[in-house]
Amino acid sequence: MPMKIAKATFATLTILFLVAPLIAILPLAFTSSVILTYPIPSWSLRWFEELFFADAWRRAIVNSLIIGTGTTLLATALGTAASLGLRNRLLLFRGSIRTLFLLPMVVPAVVLGVGMQVLLAGFGLTNSYMGVIIAHTVVAVPFVVVSVTGALAGIDQRVELAAQSLGASPTTVFRRVTLPLAMPGVVSGAVLAFATSLDEVVLTLFVAGPNQRTLARQMFSSIRENISPAIAAAAFLFIAGTVLIGLVVVVSRSLIAKRR
Repeated sequence: MPMKIAKATFATLTILFLVAPLIAILPLAFTSSVILTYPIPSWSLRWFEELFFADAWRRAIVNSLIIGTGTTLLATALGTAASLGLRNRLLLFRGSIRTLFLLPMVVPAVVLGVGMQVLLAGFGLTNSYMGVIIAHTVVAVPFVVVSVTGALAGIDQRVELAAQSLGASPTTVFRRVTLPLAMPGVVSGAVLAFATSLDEVVLTLFVAGPNQRTLARQMFSSIRENISPAIAAAAFLFIAGTVLIGLVVVVSRSLIAKRR
């Protein structure tokens, strides 16, 4: 019994330690003051109105959704294809190739940003939506690969062999057997890709132009120029969106499990 209490206490303190910064900043999204300070003089939604009606913030939100959606689609397709390829046990240097896919997770963002700027400049893609989407995809693909690879590892290949023995073509096996079984990993990877794009600042600073300013970059610029409660309101939207996406993933995985 004392051990259970100690574990529960430790878990509670750890959670409080992790969420304490959020608890401190999020209420300031509803302040009527023009500065981030306690106590809150009165409650207001004026900063949320600024997010949706001020040109700079509204454009940043739209850009984040455009770039995040493009990144999610591209990273999910590439990451899923890579995971399927790495599943082949006959592939030479499979471990080394998998490590290469995961390199963008460990390479310093500044180094990656400089490299992406030089590379995209050679193709004339700097200061364009496509260039930003490609740059975000580079850092998002590893998350998809990890997620989908884990899902594929849990699939019993005898199920696929049974489908092939019944006359199903490789395309049919993938579409009717492999993909449905791996769908929870694909969905989780897509969510991680979108979240990675939404939160990326450094690469955006290197490859995006004024017309591709994302919400994260707008928050970064606002912190440098003028600390405003609008930043807290944007952070509130970030967290609310993350929680909503997480709930969608949980519900999707539950529905997929029921279909099985």
